[in-house]
Amino acid sequence: MLISVVIITLNEAERIANLLNDLARQSHRDFEVILVDSNSDDATCEIARGFDHRLPSLTIHRMTRRGVCLGRNTGAQLARYQRLLFLDADVRLAADFLAKAARQLARRQLDVAGVYTNAKALPLHFRLGYHAFNVGIFASQFGFPTAIGACLFSTQSVHTALGGFDETITLCEDCDYVNRASQIARFGMLNLSFNFDPRRLRQDGYWRTGLKYLHANVHRFFVGEIRDHKIRYEFGHYKKNG
Repeated sequence: MLISVVIITLNEAERIANLLNDLARQSHRDFEVILVDSNSDDATCEIARGFDHRLPSLTIHRMTRRGVCLGRNTGAQLARYQRLLFLDADVRLAADFLAKAARQLARRQLDVAGVYTNAKALPLHFRLGYHAFNVGIFASQFGFPTAIGACLFSTQSVHTALGGFDETITLCEDCDYVNRASQIARFGMLNLSFNFDPRRLRQDGYWRTGLKYLHANVHRFFVGEIRDHKIRYEFGHYKKNG
């Protein structure tokens, strides 16, 4: 299976090397990496270029505008392969992640697939929070499908049919994407997990962040998707060492 890995970045100099190193160590080698940078102020792109000879293929595209949906959609346009994997820069992957994902995607014939979060190395309160989040994602498959955009598989066919990620949505754009995709394609959660940096929880507060997501999903269910920053969620607002 050929996979186009799309990574969106904004001032990720402290973390991008970790993810690219994880990708360089993948046992499954049939993939390309497309890093779409939202005009970072730091050395993100320079650090990424250092992995050019360690990855099967690396493309670095620097945008003049910033945006999560814009970055993912731009990456999909640059992708050469049918199978897409969208990643955030603070994700960590096991060396056999792509190999296991490729087998599950093929066996289950999934077009779009989410992945659970792994919190084994984190403090107890984070593990409890991540577990509750995973339970919610699992349960959502049976009524109002959702998944985490930080690690999300799709295909060029589905992405094009959807018109990509909705660039007017300012929070939970990944949930909207999955919900729409589930109506026209085969969606499911893979029996896999990825490590997800809890820096937003640490910086913005555990309960505050949890309540924000709860508020966002209640709004989505009863009112509609979140546009015009009705619930604020900034891309790349992290403090250094956050």
